[in-house]
Amino acid sequence: MESIIILIFVIGYLSITLEHPLKLDKTVPALIMAALIWAVLAIGFHSGWFSVVDTHDSVFNFLTGGDEAMHGFENTLLHHLGKTSEILVFLIGAMTIVEIIDLHQGFAVLKQAVKTKSKTKLLWIIGILAFILSAIIDNLTATIVLVTLLRKLIHMRHERIWYAAMVVIAANAGGAWSPIGDVTTTMLWIANKVSALGLIEMVIIPSVVCFVVPFLIASRLKVFKGQVEIDTTMENGDSKLLSSKTMLFLGLGMIVSVPIFKTLTHLPPYVGMMLALGVVWLVSEYIHPEEDFSSSRRHLYSTHKALSRIEISSILFFLGILMAVAGLEALVYGVVNGEEVGTLRYLAEQLQGAIPNQDVVVILLGILSAIIDNVPLVAASIGMYDSPIDSVLWHFIAYSAGTGGSMLIIGSAAGVAAMGMEKIDFIWYLKKVAWIAFAGFIVGAAVFLLIERVLFV
Repeated sequence: MESIIILIFVIGYLSITLEHPLKLDKTVPALIMAALIWAVLAIGFHSGWFSVVDTHDSVFNFLTGGDEAMHGFENTLLHHLGKTSEILVFLIGAMTIVEIIDLHQGFAVLKQAVKTKSKTKLLWIIGILAFILSAIIDNLTATIVLVTLLRKLIHMRHERIWYAAMVVIAANAGGAWSPIGDVTTTMLWIANKVSALGLIEMVIIPSVVCFVVPFLIASRLKVFKGQVEIDTTMENGDSKLLSSKTMLFLGLGMIVSVPIFKTLTHLPPYVGMMLALGVVWLVSEYIHPEEDFSSSRRHLYSTHKALSRIEISSILFFLGILMAVAGLEALVYGVVNGEEVGTLRYLAEQLQGAIPNQDVVVILLGILSAIIDNVPLVAASIGMYDSPIDSVLWHFIAYSAGTGGSMLIIGSAAGVAAMGMEKIDFIWYLKKVAWIAFAGFIVGAAVFLLIERVLFV
């Protein structure tokens, strides 16, 4: 029966990985996989075929434990659902705030700031914006904003896709050092594997290196030499509103306040995000975006409209994949040092035996994240290892999973967004950009290990 659960996960995982060839939204296999894993887990548990383990390493077997074991199973399921819901509520809040800013044309403020005609300068300006913005509004949203900006600045598509590809590298590097910059860092932060200050302190320098090295290489390429004609006139739809600056700085400020709120109150991050969304929503109800603002136009800038624009399919994908991984974590698969452990913990012990150097394992995880989704990889690593908060392991996982996806266009949410918006060809990215992204990833990893293993031993 254990093999059936693992087979369901493997088939579901392959379906997610092959999303584009199958022409199937990855949310579908994620939800089906999670439901089937827990269904088989429940049937097998009540039939006495296998045991489950909770997050406190307490093992429950229905044949020997009876009702008490059944309550243990139910509490394990509720615990995993609760932890997953924390991430989902956090993401819904962050995505809604970003949509509110966009409704009020807040990002038009950034678009009007770019006026250079030098291709090299434009490359660095766009890159720095991507690096900083991704740390605040997450790498996916930063990529969407900046690719939209590039469409207005560069009219030649063959040049624009180069800039879009570099945006992906910069956005992923910027998201890796921020607890709110990438879904994976958010997961590690909410799971109490990293603290906001610890993550920033130990990962920001490798992330900067991971961003700077590819951009130094790209600066020497022919495509980024010379000048480009910049159309600085904004279209009507992108002109600033009276509320643009207010909503931009309020929205970004409230998102940044979430880690501070957690530090002061010791409450989970989603509570701070609830407060942030509430404040932004409150201001959006009373602010006047236009000079002649009538009640008939209020719906154009309402938070209800922002809520309708967030990607619910992404939220449901995270629900499915995280609950599926939780099912594997709960299934007792083997014995380690005389103690029954879950599937992921057992896998970690086997990996440790096969590859004694943990740093090599994490680098491989980073490379793998370019091929398969980094969300389940990080979710699995959380279940595999029990290192203390802010250990070198968690910081390195945050860096590797966050930046490794840049090596392939399908390796990150930012890459997939850029691919969809600009129709970037997978093979073109593989030939032209993958080596540049790999150079940044491996040099950044080397800098990380130098800092953590040599300078701060």
